[in-house]
Amino acid sequence: MLSCYTTRNKMSQPLPKLQTFLAHAGIASRRKAEEMIRTNQVKVNGEVAHIGQRVNPGKDEVRVNNVPVRKTESRIMYLINKPVGIVSTTQDELGRKTVIDFLRQQLPPNTKLPRLYPVGRLDQDSEGLMILTNDGELAQHMTHPSFEVAKTYHVTVIGQPTEKALDHLARGVKLREGYTAPAEVEVLETSPDQTTLALTIHEGRYHQVKRMLLRVGYEVTKLIRVQMGEYALSDLEGRKYKIVER
Repeated sequence: MLSCYTTRNKMSQPLPKLQTFLAHAGIASRRKAEEMIRTNQVKVNGEVAHIGQRVNPGKDEVRVNNVPVRKTESRIMYLINKPVGIVSTTQDELGRKTVIDFLRQQLPPNTKLPRLYPVGRLDQDSEGLMILTNDGELAQHMTHPSFEVAKTYHVTVIGQPTEKALDHLARGVKLREGYTAPAEVEVLETSPDQTTLALTIHEGRYHQVKRMLLRVGYEVTKLIRVQMGEYALSDLEGRKYKIVER
């Protein structure tokens, strides 16, 4: 039976908590892993696990729903430039091409991928920066509203938004579920027929950017995500993907 503590000298490192181990192994975010432990989906050395339990990755057998978990040797992150027409999920019941399919096409043949999670989804008709990672904690940090990670989009709309509309976006827009947080708005290009804006938000509501623009009277015809936190589309330097070791 696994001990919940470890005896160590001052030079040794504490064993990781189970939920942290699962997050680093790419099973789920730490919060989701805690939920899996609470609902008895996780066993350590054949025993039902509990929150706060520590594990020895080199010795203990961890299973989730009876499937063995092996510690990922290194956390990895792929930055990709998602094109229009690709769905942001890892699987699609309608048979549409996913971000995983897209990434596999760019990699050398027979490249073995770890279990990856998409961070910050984009609509099928939107494009730009996406992150795929096996690091559950990173995924949680990048997407949970409490961390307020900035996301910037270049959005093209029909017509020329008025100053009133732009100010409305900057102050926050009332959507069905309540007001959005204030956004940063900049006009990048404008013509009589269309305008391209840079819009930065710190949330991730369903279709949020498109709904915000529609709420102030403007239909989005093109949406490109150019930045998520410290990672930018320009980091790819024109390539379709980039590997970032963590």
